[in-house]
Amino acid sequence: MLQVEIESVRVSLMSQHRLVVLKEMDGDRYLPIWIGPFEADAIAIVLQGISAARPMTHDLMQNILYTLDVQVDYVVVTELTDDTFYANIILGVDGEEVPIDSRPSDAIALAVRTGAPIFVEEEVMDAAGIVPDTNISEGFEKGEVEETLAGIEGREGEEDLEAFREFLSGLDFGDTSEEGKE
Repeated sequence: MLQVEIESVRVSLMSQHRLVVLKEMDGDRYLPIWIGPFEADAIAIVLQGISAARPMTHDLMQNILYTLDVQVDYVVVTELTDDTFYANIILGVDGEEVPIDSRPSDAIALAVRTGAPIFVEEEVMDAAGIVPDTNISEGFEKGEVEETLAGIEGREGEEDLEAFREFLSGLDFGDTSEEGKE
């Protein structure tokens, strides 16, 4: 397993698509995962230090686990099958690890609330991770997006990545500093 951190949550200005970008902590690879708008908001709200007036679903999950004295030990993106990512939330219950099947977006939203580390199985990173020609956190110009997409060329299943290329081309990679994160 590889430990990752959330590099950013991105929004396409051309559509309602959202993307969470995970960065390998001891490497140069990034793992982009498409997520829903509600899950993207749930992650971004915590990253920006905003508190909701009432508990959101992931806050409720955290409160239930805390009340039952259950820890979120870590979350892990476990699998990529047919262009769908899978994850587990690993709970600490009475000294034992209990894996709970989850969407990666929900697992990440819970991890940011509990401070749990986020991991990606190496096979998943090998299959879907990218190494951009430029540091993602420095922002992209249109030509740089094309260069990054060119880095994906030649991979097995490349035809499945066409929708991903179109999505990335439409993203606004403007200011990604801490203040500019979405």
